Amino acid sequence: MGNPAKILPASMGNKQAISEAFDKAAMTYDRHAQFQRDVGHRLLDYLPQDLTGKTVLDLGCGTGYFAKIFQQCGANVVCVDMAPKMLEFARERCGDKGMQYLVMDAERLSLNDETIDYVFSSLALQWCSDLSYPFQHIRRVLKPNGRALFSTLLKGSLFELSRAWSKVDEYQHVNDFVSNIQVKIALAQAQCDRYHLDFPIVTIWYPSAFSLMHDLKGIGANHVVGRSQGLTRRSALLAFEKAYKEFESSDGRVPATYHVCLGVIHR
Repeated sequence: MGNPAKILPASMGNKQAISEAFDKAAMTYDRHAQFQRDVGHRLLDYLPQDLTGKTVLDLGCGTGYFAKIFQQCGANVVCVDMAPKMLEFARERCGDKGMQYLVMDAERLSLNDETIDYVFSSLALQWCSDLSYPFQHIRRVLKPNGRALFSTLLKGSLFELSRAWSKVDEYQHVNDFVSNIQVKIALAQAQCDRYHLDFPIVTIWYPSAFSLMHDLKGIGANHVVGRSQGLTRRSALLAFEKAYKEFESSDGRVPATYHVCLGVIHR
């Protein structure tokens, strides 16, 4: 096995601020992450149930919910996350038997070549500035005939949130997500030529727009690249809540729509 290749992103962007947002949310993450668990469970269908003797890289592991499943299936698990406090909670959940915990950025993954049987990365890659870099690293660390499973959010996600805020102010309140075409281009740039993609649309219903905002903050996904993170005035929040009622259902609930990419990469 050679040393890890130096594949570097063009820009680190707001990675420190993103890491800090997830650090702050580590204690509340599990209470607000039902959507994240639901999407991750869809990816599990592409993994064998018996992982005895296999090495699984959980890339963007969060508090270790899925790492624990891999551990229980017999795998040696490498937990990677850019938020140190998330890794602390993962260690509390999984312990040290067959486990590694590494603070790393998916765009600067310093693991050795061809050392991983399966990569699992669910709803973490949307925080990368250029998807081609994590895809290059994923391809590099996979063993021959290895497999990577990933999910990420696509353009159109949280469009209700974006539209409601657009009626209140001119600031950006929702991160820019890539299109399905951009995912395919990034895979081609990373020389991942054997893959399968699905594009489900998932709608989560909330009692109010504030409940959605509370969930986003609870998982640490409230950092918007390029936007000041100062406090929002109460009057603006009330106007936002009123604007969001455009999408209200007959039973008084409001939707949050996610456009999801589910991907399988074969080495």
